[in-house]
Amino acid sequence: MRGMQEHATQHHVPRPQLRLGLLALSQVAVIALWWLAGWKIGLAALALSHGAVLWSTFNPRSQLFCPALVRLPGTAPRVWLTIDDGPSDDTLPLLDLLEAHGARATFFLVGERVRARPELVREIVRRGHGIGNHSDSHPQTAFWRLGPGTLEAEIAANQRTLAEVAGTAPRWFRSVVGHTNPFIAPVLGRHGLTRVAWSARGFDGVTCTPDQVLARIEPDLSPGAIVLLHEGAAHGHNVEILQRVLNVLERRGLRAELP
Repeated sequence: MRGMQEHATQHHVPRPQLRLGLLALSQVAVIALWWLAGWKIGLAALALSHGAVLWSTFNPRSQLFCPALVRLPGTAPRVWLTIDDGPSDDTLPLLDLLEAHGARATFFLVGERVRARPELVREIVRRGHGIGNHSDSHPQTAFWRLGPGTLEAEIAANQRTLAEVAGTAPRWFRSVVGHTNPFIAPVLGRHGLTRVAWSARGFDGVTCTPDQVLARIEPDLSPGAIVLLHEGAAHGHNVEILQRVLNVLERRGLRAELP
């Protein structure tokens, strides 16, 4: 019963009407301040409100536009390993590593890559791991500014692909580069998806060494951590990085489990 309650707590489908309404109301308030209190106060309020929008767009943990799961609830000695950007040539070695350590992870997958290598997705599911939606084409430089129609196309296409390939549609979504905007919540709400952020990150999706990644990520490997990892990066170290993360978890008595 406790596990079922925790799962229900973690899976938050957005309520977009409330959030969009509050955002619109804030801009009405700015206009009213400009009119009633003068341009200096109005300009300050405008800058403050737009600063909040920019901060929320680029801060992966922001809850302003759309709720995001940042940590697992409770104090149990467990973490959630999440692996972005697959499937890739790294997928099978990563699965073997996880199996050797008795660990579970959720793979946030890109639709185009799923359609190119569906057998890898089926192997992820067969071995007892989770899958999540990480957009259809991974528009890394543009995701933050996509409009509602393009976001719907990106997320819906991958939902259909994953449902067809894996046999079930995912419940979890990770924004590309962690970015968000006011149009994401309505799309996630329509598809019953919960946005997942992270609390531990080593920046292993860009040029790096395993030592650099471990130095960044190790301080945050604690009970309840949601760990962001990647696969298929050009530097070629993702498998070694997972191995070293798993070693740290074992030394600290932490289990890698699905939520």
